[in-house]
Amino acid sequence: MSHQIKGIILAGGFATRLYPSTLVTSKQLLPVYDRPMIFYPLNTLIKAGIKDILIIVTPEHAGDFINLLGSLLEKYGITLSFKVQSYPGGLPEAFILGENHIDNHHVALILGDNIFEDDFSSVINNFQSGAHVFAKKVADPERFGVVKFNQAGKAEQIIEKPTNFISDYAITGLYLYDHRVVEIAKNLQPSPRGEIEIVDLHNYYLKQNELNVTVFDGAWMDAGTHDALLTASNLVKERKINQKFDPIIDEAVKLLYPRSKL
Repeated sequence: MSHQIKGIILAGGFATRLYPSTLVTSKQLLPVYDRPMIFYPLNTLIKAGIKDILIIVTPEHAGDFINLLGSLLEKYGITLSFKVQSYPGGLPEAFILGENHIDNHHVALILGDNIFEDDFSSVINNFQSGAHVFAKKVADPERFGVVKFNQAGKAEQIIEKPTNFISDYAITGLYLYDHRVVEIAKNLQPSPRGEIEIVDLHNYYLKQNELNVTVFDGAWMDAGTHDALLTASNLVKERKINQKFDPIIDEAVKLLYPRSKL
């Protein structure tokens, strides 16, 4: 079996926290400083050498994504495809929708509103099997799925939005899984809110002793609210994150905006 890694960007959902900005287009097409948000997760995957990427979108905004991206990256050997998610059923649904895309390959899933300062190319390229997630120390762990480490630094417990403190290391929106993830996701039971949960995927691999965690220090932004979107734009400008993009993305952005000084 080939160890090629396929990419998935989850860009669906209703984005109600960003109303009224998202009444006319998808959250992931709103600008973060000088370019649409979707280019940030695209950059994370493309920097790691991933060339086959599925973007999961809502029915209402599928045309917006195609108008923006379409065949934009074809000349660079990167294939973008699109799949409509009629109604959000939980993050692991991305693997079920992307079953044919993943086939027998590994997969890197990134949330379309997550922006990372760090370059995770080495970790992604060295991924062999099981699952691998990325954790960041945060001030408000009750808002996230968090991972608790034992004294040896190995993940021992993962809980979604814990009411009691167990750890301040949040699991961020970039996940690596082997091809088994499709069948595992299909067998997950919905939570009380009616969705299948990414934390249950993590815990499946954790129980098999097949989950690895990378802790990182660079900026991580979940640009899902107006304040977070503003903070993300300011951080991108201050830390010059937009100047550290893969040349493929930079050239593509210039093709979209030929008068831009990017």
